Amino acid sequence: MGEIIGFFGGKFLPMHKGHLYCIDTAARQCDHVVVIMFINGDEELKVLENNHDELLSVSFRTEQIQRVCSLYDNVEFHVIDTMDLKKPDGTEDWDAETPLVRSFVPKMDYVYSSEPSYGEYFERAYPEAAHIIVDANRETYPISSTMIRAMKLLEEKKLWMV
Repeated sequence: MGEIIGFFGGKFLPMHKGHLYCIDTAARQCDHVVVIMFINGDEELKVLENNHDELLSVSFRTEQIQRVCSLYDNVEFHVIDTMDLKKPDGTEDWDAETPLVRSFVPKMDYVYSSEPSYGEYFERAYPEAAHIIVDANRETYPISSTMIRAMKLLEEKKLWMV
């Protein structure tokens, strides 16, 4: 039997304990894991348009994820710039990203996420890989990047004050 390969991708906008948990889960279940950060997608550009927090910068996120991945002997990290991979309406084109992912992970046994809604895309893009959903209900780590950004916005605007 060959080496078990896993893939985990995201924007990490920002990175949080749920991402760490997913990377750790993949690293324990696979012989080799490829972690890919996608940059310059439509959601990221919208977030960064109004939020200039250094914690959300590509350089900070890259450094942070590289540090995490370096803790494991079986995890490698890459960045894919999706700036030129847009649909005619300007939204992200995941199907156009697939060949770039495949350049780093030609074959995979597992694709990891915490989002069950990604299943349809993963079945089409990576038909040989089982979709491993890690902590979809955010029970182990009740956090998401969207929640972190919302909390930061509340703090900055003092919207929580009575």
